[in-house]
Amino acid sequence: MTRRNRKKYIHEGRYVAEVEVELIDTDEGWSPYLSLEDAKKLDNVRAALRAGDLKAASRLARVLLLTPVVV
Repeated sequence: MTRRNRKKYIHEGRYVAEVEVELIDTDEGWSPYLSLEDAKKLDNVRAALRAGDLKAASRLARVLLLTPVVV
């Protein structure tokens, strides 16, 4: 079993959250997968962004504002 850190991105409305998670690789089952704690963290960040609670989301992730570009 190996573990590696990765960034997952959650897009909700005008915001994107960059969440640090740990992926777990094994030789059996569906690999790689997240720990239950990291899966809950992703769910909490998504819920906070949907509710417009940027303060709560920024406690768990780096929150970015998307700005449209006119070309």
